[in-house]
Amino acid sequence: MPRPKSTVALDEVHWSALKTLFPYLLEFKRPVLLALLCLVGAKAASVGLPFLLKHIVDDLDNAGGVAAAIALPLGLLLAYGLVRFSSVLFGELRDAIFGRVTERAQRRIGLEVFQHLHNLDLEYHLNRRTGGLSRDIERGISGIGFLLRFMVFNIVPTLVEIAMVVGLLWWNYSIGFALLVLGAVVFYIGFSIVATEWRTRFVRELNLAESRSSSRAVDSLLNYETVKYFGNERHEAGHYDRELAEWEVARRKNRLSLLGLNTGQALIIAAAMCGAMVMAAVNVTKGTMTIGDFVLINAVMMQIFIPLNFLGFVYREVKGSLANIEKMFDILDVKPAIADQQEAAHLAITEGAITFDDVHFGYSPDREILKGVSFSIAPKQKVAIVGASGAGKSTLFKLLFRFYDVTGGRILIDGQDIREVSQDSLRRAIGVVPQDTVLFNQSILENVRYGRVDARDDEVMAAIRHAQLHRFIEQLPEGVNTMVGERGLKLSGGEKQRVAIARALLKHPPIMVFDEATSSLDSHSEQGILEALQEISREQTTLVIAHRLSTVVDADMILVMEQGTIVEQGSHRELVAANGHYSALWRMQQSERNVESVAAQAAAQ
Repeated sequence: MPRPKSTVALDEVHWSALKTLFPYLLEFKRPVLLALLCLVGAKAASVGLPFLLKHIVDDLDNAGGVAAAIALPLGLLLAYGLVRFSSVLFGELRDAIFGRVTERAQRRIGLEVFQHLHNLDLEYHLNRRTGGLSRDIERGISGIGFLLRFMVFNIVPTLVEIAMVVGLLWWNYSIGFALLVLGAVVFYIGFSIVATEWRTRFVRELNLAESRSSSRAVDSLLNYETVKYFGNERHEAGHYDRELAEWEVARRKNRLSLLGLNTGQALIIAAAMCGAMVMAAVNVTKGTMTIGDFVLINAVMMQIFIPLNFLGFVYREVKGSLANIEKMFDILDVKPAIADQQEAAHLAITEGAITFDDVHFGYSPDREILKGVSFSIAPKQKVAIVGASGAGKSTLFKLLFRFYDVTGGRILIDGQDIREVSQDSLRRAIGVVPQDTVLFNQSILENVRYGRVDARDDEVMAAIRHAQLHRFIEQLPEGVNTMVGERGLKLSGGEKQRVAIARALLKHPPIMVFDEATSSLDSHSEQGILEALQEISREQTTLVIAHRLSTVVDADMILVMEQGTIVEQGSHRELVAANGHYSALWRMQQSERNVESVAAQAAAQ
């Protein structure tokens, strides 16, 4: 479905956004047609009301006695009540029927945006601001609902009703009344359009200020602990207050501009109604019009300007809604940097062999992170990658998982270039225990089950035991049903990491990647996890990215990285004997562990 190209210019709104909504209406042809029939019925009844009122007034004015005063207009009064009820009934039926179409369109578009966000690359999500993005989507979906309800079933029908009334006035009275109403309507619409275009910039500024303040609040609350660590509550409050001050100014501009628009519209309506009533009163005094005609003119003017005033409101809101949905359409216009090829093949895992062939990569063109990295992992082999921070270890994992594409060389799994297979099949074949584990605000059981959402409870519990998590859970009053809090903040770093390990074990893929998987564990817990990992490594191809060398001494091969290249490779024993980079790291870490052990013994005494 084609998307309108959007921009952030404050003085432009893209009406082409409306074209995107029409296909959603065509999915419900019968409800839309039925709603249109109800609309026609409501408008016909609405236009007929003033003419019935005229005949009632004239019959009452000409009645010769009490009996006649009661009998003559009784039928008209009943007809008037029936027509008025029909007008309301048809309008309610129209809204009820079309409401289903509107709600389904909002659901469809909201789901489309949600899925699109998950399809975007890691780089986009590293740069997004969650609070502002959430507000943009919320306002966009609400704006779509407004557009579908009011643009399709209010603006055009109101204009049609005005044309009918103008024609009837000309036919039944004189061209003067028709020209007065037509001129007032044209002037009113022209003024509304110009004034609304002028104030659209204030709507945009208000939306921008709301997004900024929301982003600031969400960002600060997500980093609650960091704020507390540094005692920066006042600093955060000051920043938030400055954002709110900008919101206050934008809100005031928006409110004052709306005041000017409403005042101008009210003046036009008052002048037109006054002019029409003066003309009708003069004709009544001349005897060319009856009291019923005078009442009809008054009713017709009200009949026109009430929906016309509503039309002004709808136009303002439509413009505001278009301004609101532009950013959401901008999201849909963003193309993923990492995309599947057309008819990408499904990754076929036969053995689980991994090959990095002369891989080059940089997060920016002027800074290359990996410089011709080449190595192979045999099926069911455990390979560890170690090195100093910034050497490029975690970047290898991100490339294997295809968060980014290599800028040179290729990565193969069982001889298949991962750029030529679907991302879904690739990621289903790889289990990951990341260094920084973020959990959903659900129970421990459901967070582990996320590794394989259709897993049975007994399978989840088995993964929990393998990850050495069961002892901790047994101490909790609610056990596996304990809620972990937003982003898992109720759990310690080690507990979260064990949940992540259990989740990966439950997935049981042919390839496992551990990115500093035991970095948050104490020595006792680490030993239990290492035993579980050794068991896994016998069944799956395993890539371990580690800083703590003691966790990878059993690896079949250890790769030592330095500044984006592999400087050493071999087993633990071979590398220690080589007396190179690995040996130096090993001696340094062993010395640190000895110091920690002595300190712990001293503290115990």
